[in-house]
Amino acid sequence: MTITTTTSRLDVIDALRGFAIVSIMLLHNIEHFDFYFAPAGLPVWLKTVDKAIWDSLFFLFGGKSYAIFALLFGVTFYIQYHNRERRGEDFRARFAWRLVLLLAFGLFNSMFYHGDILSIYAVLGLTLIPVARLSNRWVAIIAVVLLLQPYAWWEVFQALPNPDEKLPDPASWAYFGRANDYFAHGSALQVWTGNLTNGKVGVIRWSWENGRIFQIPALFMLGMLAGRKGLFSDPLFWRRALLIAVVLFIPFYALKTWPELLGVGEAVRRPLLVIITSWSNVAFMVVLVSVFVLLFYSLRCLMFFSPLGRMSLTSYVVQSIIGTSIYYGFGLGMYQYTGASFALAIGLVLALVQRQFSVWWLAKHSQGPLESVWHKLTWLGSHARN
Repeated sequence: MTITTTTSRLDVIDALRGFAIVSIMLLHNIEHFDFYFAPAGLPVWLKTVDKAIWDSLFFLFGGKSYAIFALLFGVTFYIQYHNRERRGEDFRARFAWRLVLLLAFGLFNSMFYHGDILSIYAVLGLTLIPVARLSNRWVAIIAVVLLLQPYAWWEVFQALPNPDEKLPDPASWAYFGRANDYFAHGSALQVWTGNLTNGKVGVIRWSWENGRIFQIPALFMLGMLAGRKGLFSDPLFWRRALLIAVVLFIPFYALKTWPELLGVGEAVRRPLLVIITSWSNVAFMVVLVSVFVLLFYSLRCLMFFSPLGRMSLTSYVVQSIIGTSIYYGFGLGMYQYTGASFALAIGLVLALVQRQFSVWWLAKHSQGPLESVWHKLTWLGSHARN
């Protein structure tokens, strides 16, 4: 089977992005949008079900859904860059402005959900500008170096003289602890203010502590390479990628799950776990992408996700507004009553509603509402917007 048309490539990217949006929606709901709280008084059987759902969803999507998004971010950059390049134009300055706009969307979204990824993508997306004209080989080398988590390795080497040293809690924990208070008891204004100050700093620190500051640009670059080489039209590549990713994932997951197998002290173990967890998540992300792409060309029902993918910015921001209004204290306060099973049910309903809204909107418009604003502002002052 060989897929060569541009339309097919864009279709699978839209569907995959929509799949990522749904998986993010489900994770955010069982997390109560970063407000971790276990309701009291649940029967034992329901606690067992909740734990099974929690473990299963995090195994499938935790650390992987955002990675799919990052990969596709790089693909989209390549498509936009290449389209302009064919017209003899340089897209890089316009892309920088586009990232400024994305940062604005991200900061607005951060008011509601401090775990927002848009603002981080906006800043780290700048790394694509200096590599846009490099050869495939050099882009791949830079991406691999970033994936290797160089700072975490530096921490490993620093810890070797005293491997059993007791480490303090990660700095991000204090910020998240303070957030729980205003999530539960704060007004909407207090939540929005707290998220933009305390919460945003906590998320940035957490991203640094967990290696995402290196992983995200690497995935951007790999996505750009996938676009250059037309890999989303190459099922043979994804068959090979699936096999390699499964082989790599198994040992990484085993070491992440049973870190005592490393046989090292805490001071060495913590940065090693950052490295191994990062590699494990990337490997399983490739498994998910490979399976999805291979199934997409034989099971057209996966087009079900495409409307959400075409409106991913709108969908992502709206889910933050609605979700925090459902779970936080200033809204319905459902964090007090919903374990993972009930929160999953809420997430599934919201995902279906969002999908139907996307279908309805796209029947009348070529882009989602926020996508349209982003597009118009991106090409402000330009006569060529396509």
